Amino acid sequence: MTQRAIHGDANAFGNLLRCYENQAYNVALRLLGNRQDAEDATQEGFFRAYRSMHTFDAERPFAPWLKKIVVNVCLNRMEKRETLPLEDDSQVVAHDCGPEAESLSHERSNQIRAELTALRPHYRAVVELRHFNNLSYAEIAEALDRPLSDVKSDLFRARKLLAEKLRETL
Repeated sequence: MTQRAIHGDANAFGNLLRCYENQAYNVALRLLGNRQDAEDATQEGFFRAYRSMHTFDAERPFAPWLKKIVVNVCLNRMEKRETLPLEDDSQVVAHDCGPEAESLSHERSNQIRAELTALRPHYRAVVELRHFNNLSYAEIAEALDRPLSDVKSDLFRARKLLAEKLRETL
């Protein structure tokens, strides 16, 4: 399927996207913070991937290449705006406690999301990719097209900044 897509088969490319669209969308959602922006960035990423498909190395996996494109679209969008809208993170629920604990958990989740949103885009990207998308350091380095040592350093600094901010607000 990948070979056919490289050679311009639009149906094969569409099949590839269907296989990986949820992964690409989830990356965009975590980085951008709301569904509409994530959908737009994912679509833009798909368009860029289609235009660049001839450059794809079929010996490598498709998903990291596509995610790299989507991450770059998201980083460009994040750099263009100062604040990011936050979505209601309603999937975060206290597991064995009542409404008070659930409310506290929801409030804490919103505070963490707000502080994460306030991080510089490249710090936010490494945190999102590592902790919410469970990518390895090597996968993050590849997705961001950065040296592994920079990714580790940025993740260390981002965690430190986030911890300091959360200590102040929680």
